[in-house]
Order: sequence, then C-alpha cells, then structure tokens
Amino acid sequence: MQARISMSRILAVAGCCSAALLGSHFAAAKEKSQPAPQWALDAAKTPTPANVGDASAVILLDDYLITVDEQNHAVERERYAVRILKPQGREYSHCEAEYDNDEKLDYFHSWTIAADGHQLQAMDTDFADVEAYGYADLQATERFRILKPPGSDPGAVVTCETEVHLRPYMSSEDWQIQAPIPFVDEALELALPSGGHYADSWSHYAPIKPLETADNHLRWEITNVPALDLENLHATPPWEALAARMTVTWGDQAAKGADNQWRAIGLWMDQLEAHRPDPTPEINAEAQQLVAGAPDLYTKLSRITSYIQNNIRYFIIVKGIGGWQAHYAGDIYRNRYGDCKDKTTLLISMLQAIGVRAYYLHVNSERGVIDPSAPSLIGNHMITAIELPDGEKDPRLVARVKAANGKTLLIFDPTDEETPVGLIRGELQGAYSNLADGADSQVLKMPVLPPDSASLNRKGSFTLTADGTLSGDITDVFSGVDAARERGLLKEADTKELRDTLEHSLSSDLPSLDFKGYEFHKTDALDQPVTLDLHVSDSRYAHAAGPLLLLRPRIVGDDAEPVPEVMENKTRTYPIEIGRPGNHPGDWRDSFDITLPPGYVVDETPDPVDVDTDFASYHSSTTAKGNVLHYERDYLVRQVEIPAEKAADFRKLESAILFDEKGAAVLKKQ
Repeated sequence: MQARISMSRILAVAGCCSAALLGSHFAAAKEKSQPAPQWALDAAKTPTPANVGDASAVILLDDYLITVDEQNHAVERERYAVRILKPQGREYSHCEAEYDNDEKLDYFHSWTIAADGHQLQAMDTDFADVEAYGYADLQATERFRILKPPGSDPGAVVTCETEVHLRPYMSSEDWQIQAPIPFVDEALELALPSGGHYADSWSHYAPIKPLETADNHLRWEITNVPALDLENLHATPPWEALAARMTVTWGDQAAKGADNQWRAIGLWMDQLEAHRPDPTPEINAEAQQLVAGAPDLYTKLSRITSYIQNNIRYFIIVKGIGGWQAHYAGDIYRNRYGDCKDKTTLLISMLQAIGVRAYYLHVNSERGVIDPSAPSLIGNHMITAIELPDGEKDPRLVARVKAANGKTLLIFDPTDEETPVGLIRGELQGAYSNLADGADSQVLKMPVLPPDSASLNRKGSFTLTADGTLSGDITDVFSGVDAARERGLLKEADTKELRDTLEHSLSSDLPSLDFKGYEFHKTDALDQPVTLDLHVSDSRYAHAAGPLLLLRPRIVGDDAEPVPEVMENKTRTYPIEIGRPGNHPGDWRDSFDITLPPGYVVDETPDPVDVDTDFASYHSSTTAKGNVLHYERDYLVRQVEIPAEKAADFRKLESAILFDEKGAAVLKKQ
C-alpha cells in the first residue's frame, strides 16, 4: 500500500516506495527572483511563542486548501512557514511534494526570509527530484520534489507553497496536526461543489466544528499545538500512533459516524479489488493439488500459505492506482511476484478454490497507528483474514478473532515469510485494522496471542574452576513467534554477521568471552521450534574475595527492560510497551547448572524472586544440591502494552528483575 505525504508530512515517519524518473516540467523555481507573496511575509512576522521550550524550530503556519469539483476530483494547495531556532532545525525547512502519474504537481515555490528581512527565492538548483524511498524490491512512478532552501540559518523563516492535483480515485486526506516541533497556526479548508458533503474524524484531538466561510466552503483552524517529542522517552507506542491528526473525506465515502465510515472504506476496497482474486483454471488446479490428502483444515491452510510465502517473491511495480489496487490473481500466479496486496489477492484466490473464504485486511505495520475512532486509509500494509468454519477449534490456529457479524476470522500475513499460519508477529498483535467484507466491512481489533505463542527455553550446563573460569554449553529452543524472529535474523545475516551478533550479545553477560562456536537446527519448517547450540567460556567469570568465590547464577540473558523515566518515578503519560523485541506476549525460561570446583560448597544464594501482576509475572530461584549450583527463572508476559496508570506495577516488576539478574552466589572452601 502507498501512503501520501505532502511537504509538512515530512515531520512524521513515513514509508513508501521507489520510483522511475519522470520527465516533468515545474513552474516551481524561476531563475529570475520574484518577491515573496504577502501570506509569506505575514507568516514571517509571527512572533515565536514563549512556550516553545527547547524546540529546534517552530511551524508558524501550515495552511491547506482542498478544492473538490463535481466529479469529486480535488486540488490541494499548501502554504507552510517554519522559523529555524537552532542549526538542527534546518531539517524542518526541507519541504517536499509528492507526485506521480495520477498526482500532478502544478507548482512548488519557496522563499527564505532572513532575520533582517532579506528575501531569497529558491531557484532550480535548490530543488531535487528523487525516486520515492529507493527500495531495491520496489519500482514505482511516484517521486518526491525536495527543497534544500537557501539561507536556512537560525532566525530565518522558510516558506513553501505547493499545488497538487490529488489522485482522482481518492477522496480523503489525513491532516497531521501535531509534529515533533510546535505549531503556531494551522488550518484546513475544504471547498465542496454544490450539494457536496463531507465527514471528518479526529485522533488524539478533541473534534472541532468548521467555520463555513461560504457556501460549501469549510475551514478548520487550530492554534498553538504543542510538539509531540518522544526523543527522551522509552517504550512508547510509535510516534504516528500518538500524534494528533484529522481525516477529512468527501464524496460517496463521506458517511457520518465511525462505523459507517469504516464500512464505506471497506466497500471502496471491495470495489477496487472486485474480481481480482477470481481463480483461474491454473490456480484451481494448483490449490487442489496442494491440499490433496490433507487430513484437516490446518494442514490445508499451511500448505497453501507456505506456497505463497515460498513461491511468490515480494516485489512491487506500481503505477498510479497500482499503489492501491492489486493485480489479478492469474497474473500474480503466472509472474511469481507481487506486493502485500498481491500476495493477499493470490491467497484469497487459492483459498476460494478449496472452498474457504478470505478477505482483505488493511493494517499498519506499526501497532496503534490505526485508531478505531478515526476512520481513514492511514494503513500501509495489506494482510488476510481467513474465515474459519463454525466449531473449528484447532489449537494451532491461534491468531483468531470474532467479527461483529459473528464470523471467526484467522489473521495471517502472507508477506511475512517466517511466521506460520495460525500466528502473527508482535507488531500486529492488538492493533486495529479495516476488514473489507462488503456491507459487513468494519474496524477490527487483531488478537493478542497467549504467552505460549512465543517462547524461549534456554538450558545451560557449565563447569567452574577454582581460578574463576566458566565453560559450558547453552541450548536455546525458540518456539512460535520467537522462532519466526530467529528465522528472519538467519535469512538477513551472513555467517560472519551472525557470529558477530551472537558474540556481541553473549559478551554483555560474559565480558571475558571466548566464543567457541554455534549451530542452528530445524530452521526450515515454519511450524517447528528453532534450536541454537552455543559453546562458550569466560576466564574471569567468578571473582575471588579471599577464600571465597563470587559469581552470578544467571549466566546469560536479560529479561529486564527498564524504562528510565518510569524507574525514576516520573509522571508517565503514554502507554508502556512490554515484552521481547516486537512487543509480544511470551514465556521465557532459563535453567542453568554450574558444577562447582573441587573443594568448594555454596555458602550463600540470592533470595528467590516472585512477582505477579495482571500483565506479567517473574519467578526465579537459586538452589544448591551436592556440587551443583542450579538457577532457574520464568518470565511470562500476557500483554503488548500497559496503560500509564500501571507504571508503579511495571516499576515493581522491572526492579525485581534487575535485582535478580544482578544477584550473586557465594562459594567457600570446605
């Protein structure tokens, strides 16, 4: 899926695609300098508010005008002015405009107004036209025209103005009303044709009513919006999941009420993809052959999803509406490549061939960006919702959810080549999505999987010598979502990179590490655990204190994920993300046996730790039996994020984990 970005939208994180060169002519920068327009001069006179704090720049004006014609085609003009306060604030003056085959850029002008009032107009040499994003596996006609303005020094005001014909098949825009720096004044005007109508939805901002400045001409205006600066905060949801925005929709999709708007978006997606998944004879034959002899539904789904994962290369060729509309299933099957919506289309087609219904599910690759109370097309990824028959209870089909119409849907991402059917990766768990199911289209919350859907069982057997040297072997068994992550790491790294990564991770716990080697096992079957054997030695693991030896029973592995501002008891505003990388539930267990050096016995062991909350639990113990010191722990996480009001419980949990991980055992000579 594509995401549209205009020049002020560079303030937010965005993902898109690369593109081929277009031979376009712009009236943006004339070699003969022209004076700055009055709106730019007026914006430059805006004083810097006293409450900007440590901001590197401040947006004085961001003003949109969207003019819609009788065919619901729209032209968008944007005027933008930013004052640079510090050298690092220059990044906010690099305006950009997006264009492609279906989105014509009429003009792009810019003036810099220095602190002393001197004006500099951007010339052709100050602009660059670049392909969008430049991913090797994506080709598109979409491009960015980017400005590096002259004279963008602290104290200067950079002003930019663009006009773009929006894509004719789109009838909504997302208005980003918060940025990492403060806004002084921002507005959006919507000029509709006679009889035209609109709908608006708001995320992280109280809705405001527009002022009707003329017939069917509406204006929303907002002043003094504070920055959303997450730079020194930790374990927060993504920036785009927290920033205030408004979505305005016109035309047939402009339904009143959130449920009706989500339904309208789903119907639009259904119409856009109508007949795209229709199976061809070749697809029917392939699907039937794949499921032949399959003993149950899980096996059928596994064979077909594995086929998509292994045989359809992720590659995108996008021209205009192709950023939103899939290719036909027959073409995808024949060409053996496609993007996320193409892979979903072919999967829907092959499932239809065996009598299983499936639907398009529009999501964002980061949890929280799609807000159920703010219908929009802000998602950037397409996955699949597979309808399960009533009574289907296979425990391997974990990633299931009930739709509003009572259907049981299994969520699956065919672009994710490492995660088996039945599971979804952590970033999608608990996120919202838009289900395209005709009149039953709806916003859908994806499941948070149970802890046993991701696990690591680590066992280590070690020998300690009297001089403090520890040597031994560790076996890690990764299951479920954690096994998928390991497969992803293996796929992306070569042998040297992999060894370096493992060695770096181990050395954080074993500073004098001698890494003797590793082996991965069972990496091919997606529904099976991945095993990793490690062989290590540390010549200074235990430390002598007179006749005593001190050592940490927890040999390797960090479960602690302290959030500095929470641990310092500072007020927390945003939710806290919890869990291993990808923020997902899981059950992670360690068990270590250390054979003591001859002549030594255990004198002291760390106290056991037992912490239980509704979102996680942590238990550990250290015991001695004969000449073996045994340590074990179990860290279980049930949620993907916890509300800010539970910061005290999170602090209690993390403090206990930190205490346990630093605990020392004492050995003495008999």
